[in-house]
Amino acid sequence: MRITPGKQKGLNAVSNSRGVIAAAAMDQRGSLKSAIAKEKGVDKKDVGANMLEEFKTAVTRVLTPHASAILLDPEFGLPAALARSKNAGLLLAYENSGYDNTQPGRLPDLLDIWSVRRLVAAGADCIKILLYYTPFDPPHVNEIKHAWVERIGGECAAYDVPFFLEFVGYEEGGDEKGLGFARKKPDIVTRSMEEFSKPQYGVDVLKVEVPVNMAYVSGTKACKGESAYTRDEAKDHFRRAAAAAKKPFIYLSAGVSNEVFSETLDLAAESGVNFSGVLCGRATWKDGIPVYAKKGVRAFEDWLADQGVKNIQNVNDRLKAAKPWFGFYGAASAAALSD
Repeated sequence: MRITPGKQKGLNAVSNSRGVIAAAAMDQRGSLKSAIAKEKGVDKKDVGANMLEEFKTAVTRVLTPHASAILLDPEFGLPAALARSKNAGLLLAYENSGYDNTQPGRLPDLLDIWSVRRLVAAGADCIKILLYYTPFDPPHVNEIKHAWVERIGGECAAYDVPFFLEFVGYEEGGDEKGLGFARKKPDIVTRSMEEFSKPQYGVDVLKVEVPVNMAYVSGTKACKGESAYTRDEAKDHFRRAAAAAKKPFIYLSAGVSNEVFSETLDLAAESGVNFSGVLCGRATWKDGIPVYAKKGVRAFEDWLADQGVKNIQNVNDRLKAAKPWFGFYGAASAAALSD
């Protein structure tokens, strides 16, 4: 397996010295606006761009000394990108926030005034898109999504920049937090990892959900009642999903608490899977939203410097089990891939 110079450079930029991706995520837009508005007790339209930029900049400035990279959006995140620590690479999101809710299928869209060329010019080391995906959707829906990902893969190849694909499972009209979906989730995640490992998509790193819902893994702190899987069954699901991947993969935190995500990574380590790190957002900073909304940015920065840093260190401590991204290709170093 060889890797092009630009892709190698970009992946090195967002990895730590071990070749593990220990990245923070701060590309939320609509959901962040809603959360700040709720805590302020105001309408969503009263949360302006200046607030989002201020929040993202605070997170970036305080947390990136403890991260290998930060994921931001070009709509409100570019001022924050300038505030990142020198050790931290930059991933930029290319998709519109949310999805088309006028028809079934959660169809995605790209930002109107951005392209891969423009994102690279804005400083991106890597490009990331988010896709809502389930292999159980009608074929005509998934054909649209497959072609969409192929186009972005081609665009990233043309500019020789790494392509991170994040896919989030769902069920049309279903409850993604319920027991029924928890039972389907291992198959959804595993088959999605298998699909987007195919070479036609040009994906370099899969940003994936863990294949279980920790709230339904019996014996975990996150499980408060009925379960969908035993701990051993959950570890088997981790292994099956990992075996389906033909590209390096990292885990996303999917909005769970820091405690739950830490427990999740412990389970991943127990299962022995070859994950290459994390792109962790809300598990690190979401509990600071009420502080920002009610007390302002200085109080929020103080919270980040204390609890936010503790949160990110909790995650980093669990990355000892992660494997370098280049090891996925059987290489001892990134440089060996271009020899």
